[in-house]
This record gives sequence, C-alpha cells and structure tokens, in this order.
Amino acid sequence: MLEAADTPTGVPRRPAPPAWLVVTLACAGQFLVVLDVSVVNTALPSMRAALGLSDSGLQWVVNAYAIAFAGFLLLGGRAGDLFGRKRMFLLGLALFTLASLGGGLAQDGWQLLLARAVQGLGAAVLAPSTLTLLTDAVPEGPARARAIATWSAVGGGGGAAGGLVGGVLVDALSWRWVLLINVPVGAVALLGALRWLPESRTHDRRRLDLPGAVLVTAGLATVAYGISQTENEGWTALQALLPLTAGAALIALFLAVEARTPAPLMPLRLLSVRSVASANTAMFLSGAAMFCMWYFMTLYAQNALGYTPLEAGAALVPSSLAVVLGSKLAPRLMRRTGPRATAVLGTLVAASGFAWQSTMTAHGDYLTGILLPGILMMLGAGLATTPLASLATSGAAPEEAGLVSGLVNTSRTMGGSVGLAVMSTIAAGRTAGGTTPQALTDGYALAFRTSTAVLLAGAVLMLLWLPRPKRTEPAAPVPAQKAGNSSRR
Repeated sequence: MLEAADTPTGVPRRPAPPAWLVVTLACAGQFLVVLDVSVVNTALPSMRAALGLSDSGLQWVVNAYAIAFAGFLLLGGRAGDLFGRKRMFLLGLALFTLASLGGGLAQDGWQLLLARAVQGLGAAVLAPSTLTLLTDAVPEGPARARAIATWSAVGGGGGAAGGLVGGVLVDALSWRWVLLINVPVGAVALLGALRWLPESRTHDRRRLDLPGAVLVTAGLATVAYGISQTENEGWTALQALLPLTAGAALIALFLAVEARTPAPLMPLRLLSVRSVASANTAMFLSGAAMFCMWYFMTLYAQNALGYTPLEAGAALVPSSLAVVLGSKLAPRLMRRTGPRATAVLGTLVAASGFAWQSTMTAHGDYLTGILLPGILMMLGAGLATTPLASLATSGAAPEEAGLVSGLVNTSRTMGGSVGLAVMSTIAAGRTAGGTTPQALTDGYALAFRTSTAVLLAGAVLMLLWLPRPKRTEPAAPVPAQKAGNSSRR
C-alpha cells in the first residue's frame, strides 16, 4: 500500500487517494474487460449483415478478442510488475478504448477483426493491473476481502449485463454502439486513473518474455484458423493442414523457448505440480465446452426463434446471473466436500444443461428451450471454476500464486477460443450451408451434444487426476490448565 512521502528533493508527494476511489477505478477497468466478452454476442447477426461476414468470420469476431487476450495476459501481468501497474493500466485502457473506436467505425470485416484483436491486447495489459492496484491500495484483512469481493462481483455483473446492454444498444441505435459505448466510458476512466491512481511496481528487473507471448499467441491463433478452414475445405485439405501444422510448430517452439529463457512467461516446472497441471487441463476442457454457449444461444434465439437483439440479450440474463450464484455457492460446498468433488459436481451440472440444450427445436419455447437449460449450464460453470482455480494456486509457492492464477485464466480463455472454432466447424458441417431455422438448429444442437461429451470426459479426468483432499489429524485435546489460561487472555 502506497503512502504519501517526501520525494528526494524534499517536495511532498501528493497524498495517496482514498482506497474506495482506487477500488472504483480498478473495478471500472475490470467491468469493461468482462463486458466486452459478452456484449458483442447479441450484435453478431447485425454485424454479419452489415459487413458481409462469413460463418468463420463471425466466430473470429469473438475469437480475435479472446485469443489476443489470453495470449498476452501473462505478459501484461509481468509488464505491470516491471514497469508499473498504473502505467500498464493506462496503456491497456488507452489501447482498449482506441480499438473500440476503430471497431465501431469499421467499414469492412477485416477492420472489425483487427480492432477486436487490438481490444484483446489492451484488455490483456489492463486486466492484471486492476486486481494488483486494488490489493496494493487496501490493507490485508476484512477490508481487502470486501474489495476483492466487489471486484469479483463486478466481473460477474459485466458478464451478466453484456447480453442485455448489447441488445438495448443494437435495437435502439446499431451494432456499432456495442463497441462505441466503450469510448466515453474508457475516456472518463482514463482521466480518473491519470489523476488519482497511485503507481506501484516490484524491484525485479528481469526482462519480459516477449518472444514467448508472441509465439504462444501466434501458435494458438494459427491452430484456430486451421480448424475454422476445415468448415469449408475438410480436415485433409491443404488449406487446413498447413495452418494446423504451422500452429503446432509455433507452440512447440514456444515450449522450447520457455525451457531455455531465464525469465519464462510460463515456467514449465510448474506443470510438474499435479494440482497445477490437472486444474489447468480441466480448465482448458471446461472452457472449450462452455465458452461457445453464449455464441450459439444468441444465434439460436435470433436466427431460429426470431428474437430481436434486445429480447435475445434479456433472455440470457438469468443464465448470466446463474454464474454468479454458482460462484457464491462453490466456497460453501468446497468446505463440506472438498474442491475436487465440487469441481466434478459443477461439471456434471453443466453437462446436464448442455445435454438438455442439445434437444432444442426450431420452434422451442423460452422456458424449456433457453431459460432452464441455460441456468443449469451456467450454474455448473460457476460451481466448477472456483475450485479449479483454488486447486491450481494451492500447488504453487506463495510468490508464484499470481503467475498460476494467470495460467488458469489463460487456459480457460484459450480453451474457449479453440473450442469455439471446433464447435462452429461441427455446427456448420451439420448445417451444410442451410439457412432455414431447422437447418441452423440442427447444427447448434450438434455443437451442444459435442460440448456435453467434452464435459463428461472432463468430469472423469477431474475425478481421476485432481488431487484428493488431504486427511487432517484430529486436534490434540487442550489441557484444562491451558484452556483456562487461554480463556482469561
């Protein structure tokens, strides 16, 4: 925590801002990052019509952001440690705001995709600093716990509000405003952060692992592109095999660089820790299966059931709130049954929702076609994520907890990006170019069935690989004399 102090020249520094102000600014940055993951979903059909995007192009509106965000997330956190959290907060927020302006003014599909990728890069620089600035400003104890709870709630609220906000903006104005709305909000947050946020950094002077970040991002993006090419060309076509092979080579080169660099972006030795390796693998699979839910549910509501963007956004609000509920219930269940059992339970609840959703029809009703299966899917997601994150960080040294947390977020987001590419290809293969509500629904249903299978496989993996709770010996009885002394203190 930073305090006011005299500078070396004897001029007093500006007093540290009140903690609530730092918390507010940090939460504003976090809200923008999370909101932008979900707010574009309701605008996807409108974006496609306005810019002539293909099915694969449409999924890249989501994937360009997610892959850039995940690929540079660890680098963004490390840059904050070395160059200052406030500086990275301002840089990330400025990039994010300018890219939002560019995306909102895009006249062609490639311009929109480029803007979304730069948005993801800005978010990766911005997001790690939000939590670090908050914990620096609030002393350890109940006050910090409340601040972190507020930060977490804002994240959940951003996801819940995204669909509804997007629907309102598309219906009342146009799809462009799901991006342009970030500009005034980002500008106000920038001015406030410039004026009031304190600076903080570590004294570690190790260099940034920029090659690692570029290689892993390029590798995953190339693999995702190769998967999207299979939609039209097939898995054995040269147009698909070349990017898939190149992506695999880039990822292998990334691992080789990480094994040799003195300050790796992802220390490979962490993957030898069972809890870290198993939880990150489980998070990758969960992300691959669950991330596509918002994408396909939004398309199903609008393209098959005929909902307006506003109606589609409102229809998914209960599902979004179910994530928050699951996250709140998870710690209580973890105390009773342990993290492994809670993660497995959450995954099975989500799988039941995905299985139910896979029975969708082109004439489904809201209650059984969207509301109830959507709540199950996202309730399970909330229940599973918290124990997986807890297990991943519990296996690392305290000084590496932040790095491992970044790995968990990266695994989930990258899993979601690759999963969306795979599921979109599967759905398009079943649709076979059809544009009728029934043809589209058949494709969406197959994607949900595939996600169900992935989640069930993930539940088995968690049951077999996640560490079991450690047995604790019963506490020794306290002698009467000591007990009496303790009660008198």
